[in-house]
Amino acid sequence: MTSFLVIAMTSLGLAGLYFLLSSGLSLIFGMMDVLNVSHGAFFGVGGYAAWVVMDRLDVVTSLVARFAVAAVVATTVGFGLGVLAEKVLIDRNYGDHLAQILVTLGLAFLLEGLLGGLFSYASRSLAQPAWFTDVTVVAGARIPNSRLLIILAAVLVLVGLLWFLRSTRYGLIIRAGVENRRMVSALGIDVGRSFALVFGLGAALACLGGALGAVYFTGIDPALGPNQLIFAFIVVIIGGLGSIGGTAVAAVLVAFTQQLVNYYVDTGLGDIAVAVLLAAILLVRPQGLMGRPA
Repeated sequence: MTSFLVIAMTSLGLAGLYFLLSSGLSLIFGMMDVLNVSHGAFFGVGGYAAWVVMDRLDVVTSLVARFAVAAVVATTVGFGLGVLAEKVLIDRNYGDHLAQILVTLGLAFLLEGLLGGLFSYASRSLAQPAWFTDVTVVAGARIPNSRLLIILAAVLVLVGLLWFLRSTRYGLIIRAGVENRRMVSALGIDVGRSFALVFGLGAALACLGGALGAVYFTGIDPALGPNQLIFAFIVVIIGGLGSIGGTAVAAVLVAFTQQLVNYYVDTGLGDIAVAVLLAAILLVRPQGLMGRPA
């Protein structure tokens, strides 16, 4: 029972990372119909932004306060990078999936090469507050506090996204613009600005995931983000395109499937089990768990 609790909390921590990466992808891919294959590279940028702050910002002596600054810096960098990418690469290519794939693939290669050139391709360990590496005992199971932090961050992001999309003016404009951009523009609303905001928000969430991913994986390297991208796409497809709630449920399903199979069956088979899960769900519900039929 104790082992299962540890695996369950580890799975929830991984699910939190998948959700942070996939929620931004769900906004960009599911709602805006943009195939952004550079999203994993944003994850890596966030991880390195956090690493730089933790390694260089000695003026902040408390590691807890320094990590809070690192998370804010990573999120801010991600938002700015996302807005810039949308304005320069995506704005002229809406509706053209081939062009989107080519330009964002080029951006992914550029960012990964830039990170490798600046920081080398070797893994960099992230300095962590002592509380992160400590454990909390739950029903006899020793749960790493870093997992609890990631779970809390993912829950807060989920609540914030649902509130943003359902209760704010920009959220309503984005949802309407996705349905009929020309009609919303005819009403005098700048849909382009709203879409840039969504792209920036999606990149910011990926970079926040990268900062927390550096904690979860105890380090960061240029390939970490791109390696997680395939799981992000799987989560978005299983959950249903454009469904934030579906993305959260799918992140939990994918993480639990991966971790349980790796532990109870054989290490490495978890990835295959995730692919089988994807195929099984799409056979039953092609639109995903909470997606709408086309």
